[in-house]
Parts: sequence; C-alpha cells; structure tokens
Amino acid sequence: MDTDQIVALFDQQAAGYDSQWAKTAAIRDCLYLLLEPLLAGLPQDARVLCVGVGTGQEMAHLARRFPGWSFTAAEPSGAMLAACRARAEAGGFAQRCRFHEGFLASLPSDDPFDAATCFLVSQFILDPVQRTAFFRGIATRLRPGGLLASSDLASDVNSAAYEVLLPAWTRMMAAADVPAEAIERIRTAYSTDVAVVPPADIASLIAAGGFAAPTQFFQAGLIHAWISRKPG
Repeated sequence: MDTDQIVALFDQQAAGYDSQWAKTAAIRDCLYLLLEPLLAGLPQDARVLCVGVGTGQEMAHLARRFPGWSFTAAEPSGAMLAACRARAEAGGFAQRCRFHEGFLASLPSDDPFDAATCFLVSQFILDPVQRTAFFRGIATRLRPGGLLASSDLASDVNSAAYEVLLPAWTRMMAAADVPAEAIERIRTAYSTDVAVVPPADIASLIAAGGFAAPTQFFQAGLIHAWISRKPG
C-alpha cells in the first residue's frame, strides 16, 4: 500500500479500532508494564513524541503515569487523530498535548524531544532504506541520549518458528472475536503490505537510523519491542 492507501485504511478503521482489539489488551498492558521502568529516568517535565499514535492509547497511559510530561501526537490519519484528541480530552490531559496530522517528515522541527514512542508503525514501510530513514527521522528529533521505544511485528517468515507462531497468532485473534474476514485480510497483508522480517533485521534498521544497539525488552507472539538510545 502507498501512503494514501494507508491513511484511507486507518481512517476507515478508526471508529471501531479500539473495540475490535479490546480483548487483546493484555498484550498492550504487558508492554506498558515493562515500558514504564525503562522510561522512568526521563526528566519530570519530559517532552515525548508519539509517532503514529493512532487512537492514543500509549500516550494516555504515559500521561496518567507521568503527570509532568507533555506530548506531541503525530498521526497521518485524521480520523485516528480525532479519536486520540477525544481520548486526551476525556482523560484531562489534552492541555499537555500537541496534535499533528501528518507523517513524521511533515512535523516541524523545534526543541528536541526526550523520548519517542513508535508502536506497530515502521512495519508498514516495506523498503528497508526508507524504513531506516524513518528511524533516522525520529533520531533527529531527539536530544542526545534520548530514548526510542518501538514495536513491530517480526519473525523469519521462512522459519519453522513462524509456522508455529502465525497459526497461534490467528487463533488468538479469533478467540478475541476479531471477525474471520478481518483475520484473513491480516494474513494476506503480512505477505504483501507489512514488512514482517526477523527481529535482528529490525534492530539493525533502528541502529542504522542513528541509535545505539537496540535492546529487545518484550515479545508477545509476533509483536517485538525494543528500547534504543540516541548516542551522545
């Protein structure tokens, strides 16, 4: 999919996105549980960039846990960003947020951020050179020593492990009441529109984008997450 198709897809999904994935929340909650201590050393008034923020779930979680932080929500889907803004207003932290509708490259450069989050975003960039450039775009917006917390679907699709994990992953989605037709679309997308590559390859792309060697801190099925630091 090109960028316009990606935006259109998420515009279409925005209204029901949270409800569709509600029964998989345990994965997200575990990720956040492990994420908190990794970010806890940031300044009390940290500025955090949330890239591809979607409906704003990670931003809302961090806003509750760290009441002095401020956030910039970057999201190309207008419908997703509207849902994110509504979540922030309902949660009482919208005054700590800036909302940017657009891709990362269109975000104006200003004072550097202390940290960034980027969950299940880079996987939609199929070209490795462009994916590296995406991570570099995040790095350039961080202060020296700034942190990136990122996650993506990852696996060696030609491995025996993937033959075990993919069927289990689809059964998990079925048990979480994701419709069968949606699961079939997702399976197809994994081979056409999502760059599912080995975890080591993603870590190498992050490092090539301007970060020290990433540390994987989480895996649940096909989802892997890393913490990375900008040198300096």
